[in-house]
Amino acid sequence: MELDALDRALLRELQNDARQTNRELAARTGVSPSTSLERVRLLRERGVLTGFHAALDLDAAGRPVQALISVRIRPPARPVIEGFREWAARLPEVIGLFVTSGSHDFLIHVAVPAVDSVYAFVIDRLTERREVADVQTTMVYEHVRSRCIEPAVPDRPRSARPAR
Repeated sequence: MELDALDRALLRELQNDARQTNRELAARTGVSPSTSLERVRLLRERGVLTGFHAALDLDAAGRPVQALISVRIRPPARPVIEGFREWAARLPEVIGLFVTSGSHDFLIHVAVPAVDSVYAFVIDRLTERREVADVQTTMVYEHVRSRCIEPAVPDRPRSARPAR
């Protein structure tokens, strides 16, 4: 089931302010409160909306230093990779974890109090793991986040496209 213009409008509004009331959401998207409530319920049931979260300012939370850490795992076996993924995802410094292709298996996004904390994370946590074969750290100068993710609009089949 694809998303229509109303679904996309509701998602955009909720990403901008998930704490607004249903009545406010309905007014901003130009529908009745009952329509808004039902469409949001359907978006949750379909798994498009997975939750409502608070945005945290990392500087104010005492974690102003960010780094991206590429990790190569050896041997590259499923149980080893899955075990490392589960372990790394639970670490309090980790704010994002990507399983990747290419020369490294993971890209770990950390936020910590100081540059020394990045060093301690890499040396005391990562390199202590026997399956970690290589680590490369990139310090983050600035993190610009997209506040609103627009759902993709599916391409229409070629036969349904208007002639030019």
